[in-house]
Amino acid sequence: MNRVALVSVVVVLAVFQGRFVWAQDGAAAGSSAPESRSAQHSALGDEITPSLDDAVQRGLAQLAAEQLGDGSFGSGRYARNVAITSLACLAFMADGNVPGRGEYGENVERGLEYILANCNENGLIAAEAANGPMYGHGFAALFLGEVYGMTSGGGDTGLADRVYESLTRAIRMIERTQNDQGGWRYNPVPYDADVSVTICQIMAMRSARNAGLEVDKKVIERAVEYVRLCRNADGGFKYQLEGGASAWPRSAAGVASLYYAGIYEDDAIDRGLEYLVASATPGREVNTAHYFYGHYYAVQTMYLAGGEYWAAWWPAIREQLLIAQNDDGSWTDSSVGDAYGTSMALIILQMPKRYLPIFQK
Repeated sequence: MNRVALVSVVVVLAVFQGRFVWAQDGAAAGSSAPESRSAQHSALGDEITPSLDDAVQRGLAQLAAEQLGDGSFGSGRYARNVAITSLACLAFMADGNVPGRGEYGENVERGLEYILANCNENGLIAAEAANGPMYGHGFAALFLGEVYGMTSGGGDTGLADRVYESLTRAIRMIERTQNDQGGWRYNPVPYDADVSVTICQIMAMRSARNAGLEVDKKVIERAVEYVRLCRNADGGFKYQLEGGASAWPRSAAGVASLYYAGIYEDDAIDRGLEYLVASATPGREVNTAHYFYGHYYAVQTMYLAGGEYWAAWWPAIREQLLIAQNDDGSWTDSSVGDAYGTSMALIILQMPKRYLPIFQK
């Protein structure tokens, strides 16, 4: 059996089982996700409404119009940014579009070609004017993992091979640049770390593992331990081990990282969820700094928590984002740009569609 066919079988089995853990030999500590708690197995009847559908279609059309000639997305100091380009393509893929298929399949394919053109031989995915290259690398590797997971069973096998090779190099680069604490930071050197960049790498490795690539379980174990050590007494997460206050965006990322490592029952998750409900419930956020980043991870966290968490959180963030949408279909982010804000809002709003393998528990 060739590599493409083998990986296809792995992905199908992962989706069929309804969940995926890091390794069959128990590489990540923690119990399996209870079926009854999963939003995927207890979907709310009104998760997707006509107003949401309309907002998504207008948002996708506007996002497509923002794509640059070279296939990239972004503007200003974030022009042609690999992270924003990857997130934009993930927003299209969340609607079922993949390279060569779907209304926005061509947009995904052009974005993918841009990312592949910026994959370096050492594994780093970064354009020349990279802003915090490991942030971009993590999101780009996640995108490649999702593309490979959704397309490796058919279509352009030449493209699948190119994606596989670039993804493999990207994951190996992540593995060899983990620092002594177990995390990563802005640059691809094992020097210091922060929880925000670390979760980007955990997501990338999870996506690659879902798609059938081997990922060093020791790297995952050390990364999970790093995230655990970033906990504060209030249930939230600090930015670095050296100290600092909790903030809800990185706390959402911290809890999500534990879920994505295959941990479903843990005091860090329980306390983290309590912290998020108290400090970041949509409409009652303590602060709105890093709004889209925070809610991108928070909605994943609540989806993975399922039950009452998802039932309360989803309608609230859905309503908030629908109200915030601009007349042209975009969402405004004053710090990074509208392509970023629109991409993140679309990924959040389309999560109930469950097209992306990373969202298939």
